[in-house]
Order: sequence, then structure tokens, then C-alpha cells
Amino acid sequence: MALTGRTALLAALGSLPVGLWDAGWTGVLAVNAPLALACACDYALAAPVRRLGLTRSGDTSVRLGESADVTLTITNPSRRPLRARLRDAWPPSSWQPGTEMRASRHRLTVPPGERRRVTTRLRPVRRGERRADRVTIRSYGPLRLAFRQGTHKVPWTVRVLPPFTSRKHLPSKLARLRELDGRTSLLTRGEGTEFDSLREYIPGDDTRSIDWRATARQSMVAVRTWRPERDRHILLVLDTGRTSAGRVGDAPRLDAAMDAALLLAALASRAGDRVDLLAYDRRIRALVQGRTANDLLPSLVDAMATLEPELLETDARGLTATALRTAPRRSLIVLLTTLDAAPVEEGLLPVLPRLTQRHTVLVASVADPHIARMAASRGDVEAVYEAAAAAQAQSERRRTAEQLRRHGVTVVDATPEELAPALADAYLALKAAGRL
Repeated sequence: MALTGRTALLAALGSLPVGLWDAGWTGVLAVNAPLALACACDYALAAPVRRLGLTRSGDTSVRLGESADVTLTITNPSRRPLRARLRDAWPPSSWQPGTEMRASRHRLTVPPGERRRVTTRLRPVRRGERRADRVTIRSYGPLRLAFRQGTHKVPWTVRVLPPFTSRKHLPSKLARLRELDGRTSLLTRGEGTEFDSLREYIPGDDTRSIDWRATARQSMVAVRTWRPERDRHILLVLDTGRTSAGRVGDAPRLDAAMDAALLLAALASRAGDRVDLLAYDRRIRALVQGRTANDLLPSLVDAMATLEPELLETDARGLTATALRTAPRRSLIVLLTTLDAAPVEEGLLPVLPRLTQRHTVLVASVADPHIARMAASRGDVEAVYEAAAAAQAQSERRRTAEQLRRHGVTVVDATPEELAPALADAYLALKAAGRL
């Protein structure tokens, strides 16, 4: 039998010794028979905890930064009313710091033979799977002098998905795609594009697009319009090795890379291209292949949800071999990795020709905006040293990017906020030039 703080207070008012055994003001009375009898009766009238039935329902997935509601149904099969306090325990990252106490604790009363529901609202601060821990219930007697306490295991898992914050850029990129696809008057021609239709010549059009045979049959100068080829294959490769764990702002580089990959996948699927995903460091961490346009984004965010950076060096040779097996035909390989000199020069550059001789390769990297701020800082000796170090770091990244470009690789180097739209623009530029 456990006693409440109210019992301890009554004992203290009567100047009676009480043996306290935890910080929750519970204790065992040493004397005072009437109070002990009242506590015993109160304990006897408290609803048993172990016989309670508990089930869960509610959300099974949520985007990072949004809320998920998980409902706990408590059934009281006993003949005594349940007057209880309940703690629904989840991992600490299931809530914003400082909000766990308020969100996970509930008060409830369940009449005999009835059931009640309580809802725990989660707001996770990290991606991945959040699994419910114990449900602890403290059942009080009618006088609240004593209580019964027990725990139940009620399994439930909420998968926290990437937030896809770059979705806001999708409408503008789709508008540009429609221009390239011949759905508006702005039509382009690139090597490898498909013939679409004829229209009247407008000053400024490329004279190489004039169809002289059609012009001879009509009273106007006719030009051919072109649209980018569809049904191209794109392989998104996420480097989940050591360098992806570096934090830029409040999140690791891997999160910014995943957000950029999601925007590009959404755009490419709307363009009629096929998109696959490979996450790799020293082994395959995730692989998504053969999804339809409707299933692509749900499959990608589900696969990315549990990805975490691995604190080991990426095996560039293994990554290249896996990418070649995953994309046996000519494709656009988008490698989201670092531009740090050592991993690129020692790992990627020696194996890069194996990719570029068969595929079009685009390398995207997350730049740290703090480096740019350091490079612009002045005012004292420390700031000048910081600016010099930042300028050296920027120079090394530019040199590494130039080495990649000499191998025919398109390079995108941008801050987390700018990486997703910059990568989408690079894809559209390649499509407009007919390089896919």
C-alpha cells in the first residue's frame, strides 16, 4: 500500500511520526490506528490497476514539426470507480523541450465497467520512429489517502517523416517546367529534345527552327517547337557517411540533402521522368525503385524517415558500383555529398570516370552559411583571422568544384535554404539543354 501526501500531512498535523520512503510524499504510518484504518479502507476501495484494459489508436506517422495525436483507451472491468492519474511515457525527443510534463500526464475517472479515452499530443523534434514506453497509472481511493500503482506496456509507433519544407518552391519550378514542356509560348530547343508542333515565327526565335517546307506550303514563316524528352531515369544518391553528420544550423547536412532530393523528385516525376533513390555509406541504407508518380513521394519520405548519418567514411568505390548496378542504362545521377577536399580527391575523383562515361552526373553539396558570414567579418584581430580561415575554406571548395567540372560534372553548392531550388534549377537547365 502506498500513501499520498495528504496522509503525510494529516499525520504531521497530529504530530505523529511517519516514515517517508520517496520524494512523492508517500509513506508508511508507524502509529495512529484510526488514520491507518482509514488508509487501509481507502486503499481497498481504489480500483485495481493490473486488471485495467488499455488499447491505443491514432496517428502512425507525422511530418517533422507537426503534431500527432495518440489516443489511449482505458477500460475499467472492476466494480470500483477508477480515480487515477496517468503518465503516457514516450522518448524525450517526442516533444519540444520542457513540454513533456504537461503533454504526457492526464487525470481521469472511469466508472465501473466503462471506458474512457485520453489523448497524448506528440510534437517530435527528430526524424525516425518514436515508440511508446510504459503507461503508469496511479489509482486513488475516494479519500485520496492511499493509492495503487502499476504499469502497462501498450505498444505503438509513430514514424516521424522529413518535413519537405522546400515544397513551397514547387509551383514556380512547375511553371518553368511547363514552359520547357511546350505548354506555353516559351519553347526551347536543345540537343536530344522531341519535336512538338509548328507555329508562326516570332522575331527572336532561333532561325534554325524554321521549317522551310511548311513555310512554302503556307503564307507564314513556320517554326518547329520542341519539348524536352520524357521518361528519363534519375537516380538520387544520398551519401549517409561521416560528412553528412556535420550540422549546419540546427540540423545535419543530411536533412538538407533529403529536402532537396524530395523537391527534385517531385519535379522530375511531374516531368514524366522515372526517379529512384539510393542511400549509401559502406552499405545500402535505403533503396527505392520502380515507383509510379503517385507512389513516389510517399515511398521516398518513408524511406528517408529512419535515415541517420553514419560516423564512418563513405566507400566511394562501393557507392559507384552500387549506383551503376541500380542505373544500368544512361541516367542522370544526382549525388548529394560533400565538397570537402579530402573525401572528394581521395574517394570520389578516382572512381568518377566510371560514372561520367555512362551517365550524366550532378553533384550537390550543402554549404555552411556561417562560413560566408565569417569571411565578411572585420573589426578586430580575431575577426580577421576568422575571415582568413573562411576565405581559405571557400577557396578549397571552389577548387574541388572546379575539379569535378573538369570531369564533366554539374556542381551545385548552396546553403540549406537555397540548395533545393538551386538543384531544381540545375535539373531544368540540363533538361532544357537536352543533356538528360
